[in-house]
Amino acid sequence: MTARFVTIRVLALLSVLFGVNYVVWRWLDSVNWSAWWIAVPLVIAETYSLIDTFFFCLTMWRARDRPAPVSPPTGTVDVLITTYNEPVEMVIATARAAKRIAYPHETWILDDGARPDMAAAAREAGVGYITRSVDWENKPRHAKAGNLNNALFATEGEFMLILDADQVPDPLILHRTLGYFADDPEVALVQTPQWFVNVDDADPLGSQAPLFYGPIQQGKDGWNAAFFCGSNAVLRRDALMQLGIVGYVRSIEQSTLRTLRAAESLLAKAARDRSADGPVREQVGVLRTEVAKARAEISAGEPIADVTYRVQSAVDAASRRLVNADLAQVRADLAAIGELPVQRDAELDAFIVDDAALDALAARELSPLGAVESVSALLEAIRVDRPDEAQPVQPMATISVTEDMATAMQLHALGWRSVYHHEILAKGLAPEDLRTMLTQRLRWAQGTLQVMLRDNPLAKKGLSAGQRVMYFATMWSYLSGFTAVVYLAAPVIYLVFGVMPVTAWSLDFFARFLPYFIVNQILFLVVARGLKTWRGQQYSLALFPVWIKACTSAFANVAFGRPLNFAVTKKDGRSELGPPWREIWPQLTAMAILAVALVIGLARLAVGTADGTGTLVNTVWVIYDLVVLSVIIQAALYRGPAAPASEEVA
Repeated sequence: MTARFVTIRVLALLSVLFGVNYVVWRWLDSVNWSAWWIAVPLVIAETYSLIDTFFFCLTMWRARDRPAPVSPPTGTVDVLITTYNEPVEMVIATARAAKRIAYPHETWILDDGARPDMAAAAREAGVGYITRSVDWENKPRHAKAGNLNNALFATEGEFMLILDADQVPDPLILHRTLGYFADDPEVALVQTPQWFVNVDDADPLGSQAPLFYGPIQQGKDGWNAAFFCGSNAVLRRDALMQLGIVGYVRSIEQSTLRTLRAAESLLAKAARDRSADGPVREQVGVLRTEVAKARAEISAGEPIADVTYRVQSAVDAASRRLVNADLAQVRADLAAIGELPVQRDAELDAFIVDDAALDALAARELSPLGAVESVSALLEAIRVDRPDEAQPVQPMATISVTEDMATAMQLHALGWRSVYHHEILAKGLAPEDLRTMLTQRLRWAQGTLQVMLRDNPLAKKGLSAGQRVMYFATMWSYLSGFTAVVYLAAPVIYLVFGVMPVTAWSLDFFARFLPYFIVNQILFLVVARGLKTWRGQQYSLALFPVWIKACTSAFANVAFGRPLNFAVTKKDGRSELGPPWREIWPQLTAMAILAVALVIGLARLAVGTADGTGTLVNTVWVIYDLVVLSVIIQAALYRGPAAPASEEVA
């Protein structure tokens, strides 16, 4: 254990202890309950930040700097370059670089736009070209995940190197990563950093993420929770196919169990019909027993096809014996069956019969024969081919607009391992204007929050305790938009109105807050080890409207089915629309309010109507907020690097 590693652990422990000491004191002794409307939100925000600190410390506790793999590279490889509407020249530049990868492989362009000029350019470059099959017509496309799923059934390599259209690979990328799979047959994923050539030293858009593609991913790697980031990663085909097959089997199993529950409810109600004669009630009772037995057998792992066949045979036999009953009622019941809608089961990533519709049908009062025939129709409606999907088996997760994290989490839940290889082995293009960057960050946040809402890692079977926390920590970070509003509002309220969220700016406050704050900053500096992370810190606050919009839109999507607009990140130069002032009006408004509050607070101090200590603390707080938010103006005025992006990549 190195001295730096010990230092990080000591600082992490002190940071959490000092933080708990401060926040507990805030809750118990310093909340100004007379101004609860700002005091309580502020202490809740501080509690959120303490939890965030705990997650960061836990991540760094097992940070792992991996040595190079021991085993030589082996196995067949397909290099898959995903594209939708990126310029043909950009995609071909990446494809030609991919062809130059030293390890034997096949290179494929996955064109989700089905462009004839892209197909012609691929042929000229001597690389494979894949577009969606006809099976995808009028079916959910699932964006990039669907593009990759389509390609998985058109290629055969044991491993797949996945690249975005702009990510130009190093010739040795496979030599440097394939050995991990030979070292450990349980490794499903090797992720390498994303690094951008069109970012200057100022990096006003915060595109380089040296803290994430470094200490944070290394920390997650220590917990076997380093996740897929969409590009510059090698994946094991067997792992993905297992994921797809397991998801398919589970979806059919759960759909069948739901159907059988509805069937049992129908038969139970029919059995209570005293107007039916004895033989009819007897047959209904037999079928209830068969359905209950079938549910138990499927739950115990019996083959679904065998179980449902036995139930269907019993239903057919009962129907033949009861053929003289009311056919008109049967027709009405079958019509209801035919109108059943389907919905997505998020955890299983599958389409199933809608529970509410099944419940409504199960609640109907049917004639005994009507119930029997309805059960028969329900069983026949169980489709093993998933007709609402282009492919019954979907290896890449499709529950989110960002397929990468969701897929990695599913793989980890099945027991597979991941590796973070900290070496730049591909160089790409970052957004060159603020408007594009905002779109990109919104999509990332929405996708991550979709996963949290649909398949929360804290409750996901198969994940270790460490993996649950590591995945949840990433999702948790996107809730910071709400705390940012509180941190911006609290000093304004004090400077303008003199309302204190704490009982006093006393020695107790500084004696608890300063150690927590100082140790936290020292830990950050030690972890960063000279990396330029200030931009990341600025944007964690400055993008608060984006994080809030991501939370509300992701919730509306998951809870109410409202669609999310998926936009491919523009990487072929800067936008010509000018600064996006309308998109950043919340930040500009916050800056104006902070500036006015600062003037008012100093004026109140000058005339003797404000406390000196409180004004000093909140003045420093406002100045810090203004410095942090100023990055948004720099980004709005930024016009990209001097050289065109296409020239730099080429």
